[in-house]
Amino acid sequence: ELEDQIKELPDFSFLSLEGTAFTKGNLKEGTNTVFIYFNSECDFCVSETTKIQERLAEFENTELIFVSFEAREKIVDFAKHHQLFEVENIMFLEDEKLEFSTLFGAQSIPAIFIYDGNKLLLKKFKGATKIDAILKSLNINTLVD
Repeated sequence: ELEDQIKELPDFSFLSLEGTAFTKGNLKEGTNTVFIYFNSECDFCVSETTKIQERLAEFENTELIFVSFEAREKIVDFAKHHQLFEVENIMFLEDEKLEFSTLFGAQSIPAIFIYDGNKLLLKKFKGATKIDAILKSLNINTLVD
């Protein structure tokens, strides 16, 4: 059952933009992690990323992991366009083997998976998601109701 498969963060290996493997072991211990499965040409993905960038301070104690099956160059351009390329708590990863959707059960883009500091699933979202909903899942007080 897929729900059981993702209730604890699955083992994964995607490529960093430097071309090195990035796995579950690279995540910070005890820190909430938000996985955002995206595509640079998806309007909802662009809108969500823009809103995250605008409210970046609210995610300061959270790791944001953006994953795309697109070519590395497109991912880099997307990250730079949104001024997120070298933000400390944000990682952009390339899913070159197209494994994310199978591992996480993502059937649409964008898809968001939120894990707590113990790597247990807090919440998953399919499609366009309000930033306040993401922050609420992280137990972060939102500025707007």
